[in-house]
Amino acid sequence: MNLENKTPETLKKSAFRFIIMLGFVSLFADITYEGARSVIGPYFAILGASATVVGVFSGLGEFIGYALRLASGYLSDKTGKYWTITILGYAVNLLAVPLLALAGRWEVAAGLIIVERMGKAIRSPARDAILSHATKQVGQGWGFGVHEAMDQIGALTGPLIIAAILYFKGSYKTGFITLAIPAVLALIVLVVARISYPSPREFEPVSKKIEGKGLPGVFWIYLLAIGLIAAGYADYPLIAYHLKKHIIVTDNWIPVFYAIAMAVDAISALVCGKFFDRIGMNVLIFVVLISAFFAPLVFLGGFGLALLGMAVWGIGMGAQESIMRAAVATMVASNKRGSAYGIFNTGYGLFWFLGSALMGILYDKHVFYLVAFSVFAQLAAIPVLLVARKKLKNA
Repeated sequence: MNLENKTPETLKKSAFRFIIMLGFVSLFADITYEGARSVIGPYFAILGASATVVGVFSGLGEFIGYALRLASGYLSDKTGKYWTITILGYAVNLLAVPLLALAGRWEVAAGLIIVERMGKAIRSPARDAILSHATKQVGQGWGFGVHEAMDQIGALTGPLIIAAILYFKGSYKTGFITLAIPAVLALIVLVVARISYPSPREFEPVSKKIEGKGLPGVFWIYLLAIGLIAAGYADYPLIAYHLKKHIIVTDNWIPVFYAIAMAVDAISALVCGKFFDRIGMNVLIFVVLISAFFAPLVFLGGFGLALLGMAVWGIGMGAQESIMRAAVATMVASNKRGSAYGIFNTGYGLFWFLGSALMGILYDKHVFYLVAFSVFAQLAAIPVLLVARKKLKNA
């Protein structure tokens, strides 16, 4: 679609349609890998893994995936092949999931999880850079929020599909094979989006201010704050492991808990996105104050408190996947966003890995140690966010 010579109103509508198309790609993609992710914890347990193994390999998969985003983001900016890198990444990301059905050992399953995360790493910086151009037309917070909400509709649907399969006495392997269907649908919609919008950068007018030469200081301060939040955020496989080990819920309830968190995530993304366009980083600080307390609810409570804790966990995830990305677009020039998202996600993944590994070890010693670390790390991010907010205002 040629975006030149369009009126501002037509351009805005076209940008929103493009965001919706990418939203459907994420919706189908999340059905695939979030459906699998919802039962990876108990699947690892069945294959003989310990809590430390779950924590280390869940975090390692995230870290390797996020670390590759550094190279992927740089390559995206250097070559300008945003679409090619995005499509390649989605293909690797999605096709690894059905292969989990063939894993007979936890080592094989761990390897496939790492491959799946690698695929996500390859496509994420380029996809976010593409998306950021369109969000300039509708508001960064709202654009990323809508995309994340659709993403989480998929993340809600995937675990429910797996829950239904388990409820009707199906196996984990049957569930993984079924997830091949949304994986193919995601790739089809992505190719259609590529054909329909070959040059998304045309959504964003180019100016000297936009075409910057480097990353501003506020970006690095912001990255430190987000790293602290990531370090204290327990990954769901470890939460699911806890729920199963202490028989807080039955197996078929584990993906339902995750689905509920994803539903809250979707609503949180829309609300936070709207408020971000109005009050900026203040909404992120407020969300951290709330989400920091998911760990005591999930790890120290029974069924009811654990369910409430998952809702709080979902609020934080909604913010992390929407306004945290939107904030980067407000700080960084358009020609550096691929690299910026690559660096941002690499730092996020590093802290996520270190936090996940540590929380797995702490859990094996005593669950209270995990809870204390989680709450402290997240609350420690607030003073850093306040510094970033001040510098952003003065920029």
